[in-house]
Amino acid sequence: MKAISLFSGGKDSFLSAMMAAEQGYEIEYGITIVPEEYSMMFHYPNSRVSEYAASLLGFPVKYIKEEEYMEYISRVCMGKIDAIVTGAIASDYQKTRIEKLCYKTHTIVYSPLWRKKQDFIIEQLILRNIRAMIVSVSAEGFTEADLGQTINERYFIHLKELESRYRINIAGEGGEYETFVYGLGKENINMPKGKKTWKNSGGYLIFKP
Repeated sequence: MKAISLFSGGKDSFLSAMMAAEQGYEIEYGITIVPEEYSMMFHYPNSRVSEYAASLLGFPVKYIKEEEYMEYISRVCMGKIDAIVTGAIASDYQKTRIEKLCYKTHTIVYSPLWRKKQDFIIEQLILRNIRAMIVSVSAEGFTEADLGQTINERYFIHLKELESRYRINIAGEGGEYETFVYGLGKENINMPKGKKTWKNSGGYLIFKP
């Protein structure tokens, strides 16, 4: 089945695209919706360089402005695409809006992480040797030192401690942190130089295209 992936370069969209390919979906390309600023729907930091992460999975990326995504996805669903792959975990706000766009054309919305336990998602990153870097933090307990850290077994312990003490969502589903995938297996991508910015109790690590 031919599919496109809603792809931000973050851990959830990356893992979902990888799992979709394992289930027999042929991903033609990724769609990266680029918000001008923080968005309730879409990953914000480093969305403009998602092609770097997509190269690890072997598909290209098309960049779409947030205000254009509804029209674009509706048009794609009327074409020869059988499915849209999303990295949605628990956000009905995100998932139902995509489903409404695909409903009339009977296009499948495949969300392999939907309602999975958040520990499972982190465990899958480690098991599959997906290297995802922290590029945004915005919750109590995180500091500037977290920016640039890779989610591995050691950092998983750190996330569990933050979950226990501050009741964060361990996979960042509440917006506590966001990631960017820079490595898979034995392959690492040569990322552009990043710059940290920190204000009050949150910050970003942004890569310049």
